[in-house]
Amino acid sequence: MDALQSWVSKNKLTSIGALWATTVGASVAYNSGPKSALKPSLRLIHARMHAQALTLVVLSGAAAYHYYEKKTDKHSN
Repeated sequence: MDALQSWVSKNKLTSIGALWATTVGASVAYNSGPKSALKPSLRLIHARMHAQALTLVVLSGAAAYHYYEKKTDKHSN
């Protein structure tokens, strides 16, 4: 787990981009089922919206974690 945290810490933009691309792919795959009546363009728009929402959640969590980490570092000194 520490190795993963270290890699993510060093490669923040790559991590966020990979998360975004994975979410787009998963959303398109989920919405491409046989029961889907959506046009391909709408599937792609929905996939992008899902990915952006998840990215905002992850960025918010990272900001909260960064704030918490800095705040606890100040109190420990």
